Amino acid sequence: MPPTSLTPDRRARIDAELDANPFLAEVGALFEAAGHELAIVGGPVRDAVLGRPGNDWDFTTSARPEQIESIAASWADAIWDIGREFGTIGLRKGDHQLEITTYRTDAYDEASRKPEVRFGDTLDGDLSRRDFAVNAMAIRLPSREFVDLFGGLADIDAQVLRTPVTPEQSFSDDPLRMMRAARFAAQLGFTAAPEVVAAMTRMAGRLEIVSAERIRDELDKLLLSDRPVDGLRLLVETGLAEQMLPELPALILERDEHHRHKDVYEHSLIVLEQAIALEDRLETAPDLVIRLAALLHDIGKPRTRRFVEGGTVTFHHHDVVGAKLARKRLKALRYSNDVIDQVATLIELHLRFHGYGSGEWTDSAVRRYVRDAGDQLERLHILTRADCTTRNQRKALRLQRTYDELEHRIAVLAEQEELGSIRPDLDGAQIMSILGIEPGPEVGEAYRFLLDLRMDRGPLSEADATEALLAFWAARPR
Repeated sequence: MPPTSLTPDRRARIDAELDANPFLAEVGALFEAAGHELAIVGGPVRDAVLGRPGNDWDFTTSARPEQIESIAASWADAIWDIGREFGTIGLRKGDHQLEITTYRTDAYDEASRKPEVRFGDTLDGDLSRRDFAVNAMAIRLPSREFVDLFGGLADIDAQVLRTPVTPEQSFSDDPLRMMRAARFAAQLGFTAAPEVVAAMTRMAGRLEIVSAERIRDELDKLLLSDRPVDGLRLLVETGLAEQMLPELPALILERDEHHRHKDVYEHSLIVLEQAIALEDRLETAPDLVIRLAALLHDIGKPRTRRFVEGGTVTFHHHDVVGAKLARKRLKALRYSNDVIDQVATLIELHLRFHGYGSGEWTDSAVRRYVRDAGDQLERLHILTRADCTTRNQRKALRLQRTYDELEHRIAVLAEQEELGSIRPDLDGAQIMSILGIEPGPEVGEAYRFLLDLRMDRGPLSEADATEALLAFWAARPR
């Protein structure tokens, strides 16, 4: 595709961005004086063209890593080694952080998880190895010359993702770029070109040589974007999801002939979108944990689907099975234990509300709901509300009102009893003193009795708790 010239308004937009950051001209002049080329490249250039605000600055240069350090030593406030073997040095100047990378032409070996790093000599060669044409534009410094050799501007206008070289060559160089296509579809709202989709489909198996950590990071960026469903659909349609998150395409269950259960895959994507719409209830958004939980909340259904008499379909215990599957998958993707525990807890509890009926729960049941959710209660509220995708408006409104009532009851009890930190009315030292026992399993047994009692009856006075404990202990089998 022939390059497109910058329109006057885009030129003005880029110049305004450069004028607002005078340090860019400074660092460009430093490298020019040292006899080296320097250019802003990749995402910052694309975002400047799109008018998207950005704070990260990526540069490419003809200088080698040791030369980058030498040139910037007297100018930068701090210099650090981000990845010398990959040619990348980090700098800080005031409030700005910069990453400067030597021109590269690296590629993956057929059987290796790591790219073979080769330093290049020209900006043209460096741009040709970029993932997509929209990321293969550059601005030379300090001249401000705009470089677009592969039609990135035209692709922005067409909202399409193409590769600078053939997709097969690009994805062979780094198979993770296939996942980036899905990520950029989600972040930018662009569509992958037909030849890109075809290559992703043919080469999906190549993703197996990419480390789990890199796959996880790309998945996170996709999920935290504005339109993650667009990217997820592309992963599923091309077979990439089968390689890194096979539980997602497995949700595309065959509809039974009577259409008596929902399309679980489509339902899960809708739940994800509805959970995102409720994220303003959280202190921080976007929220990775709630998005993972919403996407994966029904992954236990394929394992638990049963057809019973009359054509009815059941998914008994899919919450428990789904929590176990989520733990296994997230562990394989190298997620932290905290994230794994939080997501699994939400999946395991996502059906609990449906036992509430029209308000039949006792205060004890409400207390247990809060205790079991722990610090995931607000996320559980979001997931439970988002899990309603019925087209029956009357049913949807009824479920919403019922959950409103449950949340109100939780709020009232929380105000009365500090639900978030429910403890027995007697502590371990008191238990041992009252029963005359030493530390050991018996103390734990008594503690659990008092905790259950606290859940059932609410706060008790010390005298009432002591009386109940002594009665329990006396009736306890020896």
